[in-house]
Amino acid sequence: QVQLVESGGGLVQAGGSLRLSCAASGRTFSSLAVAWFRQAPGKEREFVTVISWRGDTRNYADSVKGRFTISRDNAKSTVYLEMSSLKPEDTAVYYCNADLRVIASTTPGRYWGQGTQVTVSS
Repeated sequence: QVQLVESGGGLVQAGGSLRLSCAASGRTFSSLAVAWFRQAPGKEREFVTVISWRGDTRNYADSVKGRFTISRDNAKSTVYLEMSSLKPEDTAVYYCNADLRVIASTTPGRYWGQGTQVTVSS
């Protein structure tokens, strides 16, 4: 089993920045591909970004390319999502997601965190 705990959400003005963290426990972190998904009110959950278990492959949704950066620190069993140039349409609950995968897939894995709210005001 894998436990994922997100943190770092909050309220920010448009154009601002936030850093989300996803701390993992329960399984060898370095074996996990880790992704971020988000869900806005009234919308389906959507893929944001993913990083491979080695950290050498990253994929991003077109809507966040150039603004968001995913990274990982295996020594701390943590994945980070640096978000900049935030827009009101980035407002959503952001979920950490992970699975034992070789590839950095854009489809969700088995393990989910509880989510953290990000609100971007205009």
